[in-house]
Amino acid sequence: MSKSLTRNLSPAELESFGAEIEALRARTVADLGVRDARYIRNIFKAVRWTEVIGRAALMIGAFLPMPWLIGFWIVGALSLALSKILDNMELGHNVIHGQFDWMGDPKFQGKSFEWDIVGTSDNWRKTHNFRHHTYTNIHGLDDDIGYGLLRLFPEQKWQPLALIQPIVAVFFALFFQWGVAIQNLPKGGYFGKHGRAARRELKLAGRKISHQLIKDYLIFPALAGPGFLVVLTGNLVANMLRNVWTYTIIFCGHFTTEVETFHRNVLKNETRAHWYWRQIRGSSNLAGGFVLNTLSGNLSHQIEHHLFPDVPANRYVEMAPVVRDICRRYGVHYNTGSLPKQFGQVIWRILRHSFPSRPRRAAVASLQG
Repeated sequence: MSKSLTRNLSPAELESFGAEIEALRARTVADLGVRDARYIRNIFKAVRWTEVIGRAALMIGAFLPMPWLIGFWIVGALSLALSKILDNMELGHNVIHGQFDWMGDPKFQGKSFEWDIVGTSDNWRKTHNFRHHTYTNIHGLDDDIGYGLLRLFPEQKWQPLALIQPIVAVFFALFFQWGVAIQNLPKGGYFGKHGRAARRELKLAGRKISHQLIKDYLIFPALAGPGFLVVLTGNLVANMLRNVWTYTIIFCGHFTTEVETFHRNVLKNETRAHWYWRQIRGSSNLAGGFVLNTLSGNLSHQIEHHLFPDVPANRYVEMAPVVRDICRRYGVHYNTGSLPKQFGQVIWRILRHSFPSRPRRAAVASLQG
């Protein structure tokens, strides 16, 4: 739908392109082993220790005089935010994808892992693992296009409420985990044919939300006694920092100016090679080093994640140069850039499409061109 920077491939070229991508996946999966298991276990430890440090700093700081209280509060809030970011991005997101099922360790099984956000992992598996990764950037099928709140592409119908979406976008960033929590909840029909299933899903969501709210905003603050507000505000800030970071990384991977979206007719006779081609055209990477890769859950390699969602994300840094070379040889645009550059493009989309806009005439309506 967006103007393509990728040339159309002949059927033979497309199948050859897909075969090279598939071969890379096969080589990587065959090489998985001890270092990958060690990596995710170290991430698990980092999540736990940064949480302990963060909560302890907030608790201790609550009983100290100024300016010690402020110093401990800052350390506590930042450490807890780091724990929540790692849990959300590098641990939860990747484990829930089943990237480490091959280990056979119950702690890292994708179908049973639960993470530290108000949304349930089961809900995420439906909206993200299935719908988003199957129908990436297809209008009417991928609910992640604007999340039902933002108009980011001209193919989305403009409504007057879009005029305030720059403000909506700020609040969405601050409370992003809540968008994840309610994304797949039934919008009605609690007493109809499928009412029982709808009520069950709502009950599970309510239970998870209650657990998170009680833990962060009641139990831990209450343990601080007279320091209740110190701990509560630290937890609130930690959650918001995690939300803003997650929002930033996800939006940079999906909504930069060169990302393409598609009409649902792309699914007609779509082969695996076509699917690979669509994933690359609908994604964008972030250029950075180890710190950015780790804090983003390696979604700094969003292209590789869309190609290989069930491959351990710590391998993306090795796979990326190979994918980029394959794209170069076949004339497939590989969208990458710095975090400021890519997020600037996201902001441009939010601002531009808050006003009426039309798709370009040269828009690509299908993968077949």
